[in-house]
Amino acid sequence: MKIIAWLITLVGLFVTYLYIREGLTGDGPVPWLNGFMAGPICAVVVAPMLFRVATLLENSGSGGKVPANYRGAPIGMATVVSLARTGLTVNDQPQLLITLNVDTQDGRTFHAEAKQLVDLTQMAMVQPGRMLPVRYLPGDSRVVLATDAAPDELQQVLDQIRLAKGLVTPRQLQISQQGLETRAVVLSMTPTGEIRDDRAVVSLGMRVTRPDGSAFDIVQEKALSPELVAAAQPGAVVRVRYLAHDESEVIILVAAQP
Repeated sequence: MKIIAWLITLVGLFVTYLYIREGLTGDGPVPWLNGFMAGPICAVVVAPMLFRVATLLENSGSGGKVPANYRGAPIGMATVVSLARTGLTVNDQPQLLITLNVDTQDGRTFHAEAKQLVDLTQMAMVQPGRMLPVRYLPGDSRVVLATDAAPDELQQVLDQIRLAKGLVTPRQLQISQQGLETRAVVLSMTPTGEIRDDRAVVSLGMRVTRPDGSAFDIVQEKALSPELVAAAQPGAVVRVRYLAHDESEVIILVAAQP
């Protein structure tokens, strides 16, 4: 887009030169009303407008690209608070102003905003309550969606954030990184009445399948997010990990959103 803006600017300046020359040397009754008037219009009106649109597209991560100044910036996991349209639409994709609460890997939380072009088919991914990975610059309340991050990197970020916020213990993090992955059937879920960091603490009974096909039962207390409470109802099958040499603790895998 900026290449097009520069080309139009150069053409506009050249035609403006022709317009001025014709206005100064023309012998008509009104020499300034000549066929080169489009030059000043392009240089003064059209080109600046194109530059503004190009800048908006760069800052909003157009085409899934992360702006250059955010590449390699720290990644946080953000929860969507609200969203609104900015009025800009490109190729039928509206630009949204997304308000977020961002959790960082050192346990901090800050309020931020992101402007992003969003395909209409993906609007459900940015609704309030959804979690999105973002890149941020320290001290800046503006963020961009981390569309360039690999799934493994996002999972590591999510695990580190949960550890920093006390949602998992170092041992649970070790299990999530080194344990055997398998599946478990939820046998029971009983609320304890306790709330920990806005998460309901439940007594969760599971039947875990070992890699060899045998199974063992376990009952644990876990602080679950609302999404996980809905996904771990009795009868549900969930992905879990546990250490091969220690079946006393099982963790439910929580996938990071790409």
